[in-house]
Amino acid sequence: MIILIVAFHSFSAYLASQPGSPSDFDHAPDDWTALRIVDSERWVGFDLFSAFNFLYLMQLMFFLSGLFVWSSLQRKGWRDFLLHRTFRLGIPFLLGTYLLIPLALYPVYRVTAIDQSWPAFGVHYKALPSTPTGPMWFLWVLMVLDVCAVPLLRLAPMTPRVLQSLLARADVHPSWLFGIVICVSAAAYLPLSVCYPPWKWVSFGPFAVQATFALQYVIYFLFGVIVGRCGLDSGLLDVNGALVKQWGRWAIGGFCSFLIWLMPTALIIKVPGAQVAILRLIGDLGLVGFAAAACFGFVSFSLRFGGARWPIIESISENAFAIYFFHFLFVLWAQFAFLALPLPAIIKGISVLIVSLLLSWLTSIGAWRTLMVIRPVLRYTLLIPGGPGR
Repeated sequence: MIILIVAFHSFSAYLASQPGSPSDFDHAPDDWTALRIVDSERWVGFDLFSAFNFLYLMQLMFFLSGLFVWSSLQRKGWRDFLLHRTFRLGIPFLLGTYLLIPLALYPVYRVTAIDQSWPAFGVHYKALPSTPTGPMWFLWVLMVLDVCAVPLLRLAPMTPRVLQSLLARADVHPSWLFGIVICVSAAAYLPLSVCYPPWKWVSFGPFAVQATFALQYVIYFLFGVIVGRCGLDSGLLDVNGALVKQWGRWAIGGFCSFLIWLMPTALIIKVPGAQVAILRLIGDLGLVGFAAAACFGFVSFSLRFGGARWPIIESISENAFAIYFFHFLFVLWAQFAFLALPLPAIIKGISVLIVSLLLSWLTSIGAWRTLMVIRPVLRYTLLIPGGPGR
């Protein structure tokens, strides 16, 4: 999943649907924050890849994050759980937002700037109407959800057990739970989609989130908490369970539901006079169905084929959080470095992915080893628990 996230950002400069030229850094911030580096080389295959992952990847991220809440609370207790989450998510959010993201966005500024000096960049950066956070937005939203989960689980200890009994049916028939997820997420998404397009962000200072997907993130996080309460190797996540055995059906269902979103969306864009309201409703339903099907399919596929041990994959998995933290810096600088090279878009995109993944991976390993050296001091001063995969 972390490789897909790095790929999603790496390919963003080479989308065929991008505008002909980049937006000025300090004008129309909604444009440049979504399309940061705009390359003249394009490939429509990256558009399909990005659209496919845009519609479900963060829902899956919140679902997977929710899986470990119950076991972590049981192991640490609520005080240590909140302390750990504050350190693990809150401090990286602040460091990423106010240190890493400005460094990452400097090449975006240079593309259109007349005065390309760092002091001039600082002036323009401070004048922005909101604080750019890049991928760091996920950290503050997840921290809020983790904090909110503590009183819910403490004040209503029987609720997970009740839901666990309901999930017993889903262990045998995952489509039953799939239908519930679709209905709940549709009720949350459809009213918001009337007011906001899927790519619209709302922000207050450094706290930004996609407006239409915000409630979906909450739903998938709670869905993960419930499934995690049932066990990480049993129930829906049983490698010999019904979900894994039906992985092929979920893959086909995800592809079909993606087409249900893609076709009406394409008609709205390409066909003048199309019935926009009807097509948009069909597309929104397709989006909700696809997000759920893709999450079910991703989990079933991973459980079915992810049991083999690969040293490289295990190392990436151990360092996934830090790769997520660092990759944006390397993606934007690599895209900027490739701007002047006369290479096809597919070569540029794959090259940016390899360079960004490798550098963020190596930086993660180096950062973790450095932290291990100073960990004895930090353990007694900040009470830091846990390891790289916790």
